[in-house]
Amino acid sequence: MPAARPVLGFTCCRRAVGSEHAQAVMERYLFGVSPHVGAIPLLVPSLPDQVDAETVVARLDGLLLTGSPSNLEPHRYGDASEDAEGPFDPARDAMSAALVEAALKAGKPVFGICRGFQELNVYFGGTLARDMSVPGRDLRHHADDGVPYDAMFEHAHPVTIQPGGVLAGVYGAREMMVNSVHFQGADRLGTGLHIEAIAPDGVVEAFSKTDGPGPVLAVQWHPEWRPQANPESRQLFAAMGQILRGADPARLTV
Repeated sequence: MPAARPVLGFTCCRRAVGSEHAQAVMERYLFGVSPHVGAIPLLVPSLPDQVDAETVVARLDGLLLTGSPSNLEPHRYGDASEDAEGPFDPARDAMSAALVEAALKAGKPVFGICRGFQELNVYFGGTLARDMSVPGRDLRHHADDGVPYDAMFEHAHPVTIQPGGVLAGVYGAREMMVNSVHFQGADRLGTGLHIEAIAPDGVVEAFSKTDGPGPVLAVQWHPEWRPQANPESRQLFAAMGQILRGADPARLTV
């Protein structure tokens, strides 16, 4: 019999659907990630009052924190500003933190994409820059307002893969282009996180943590967007698949 595929949990967001709300994940995460990781996707609703994180994590082999249009509430990283822009999803904030805590306690890998990258940075004590378009920045991290949906994901900039990390084992220590669709980003990096990739303006675009009970790998860009046309996205997901199956992140064979 073929080996059973691992189960990868995907965090949901609260989304408006007509006059109601739904717990949802954009299908590009399911169809863009799962086949290349080689995992069964399982949606985890952001209902912290109803979902016990440890019970759910016991049924998972790993966790993926997805991207989302919503922002983390600033108070979660010590920002008391009252002018922060939403939308916010406080239930997602709470559920993600509880799931990360449970997954790492259980020694299971945690991956992050975009908002998930930001959630992990905050979990480890980091802070966020609330607006990456403020005057003085040398690099735009998102497309102009009002562009078509596809054009948002066509906006790109280079990142430099840092030597000695997980991504250097996947790609080599080199420069590569990534799409960029984030209005917020890492400001102060969380405790113990290893920088994996940096944008030309110094903004951290990927990080890892491999010295704890469960490995962590997160990217600020969107590899789930049309990975069939992007071999580097497929390489990243193949690496995640190996980590999900217990491979040492320092010894990947992508």
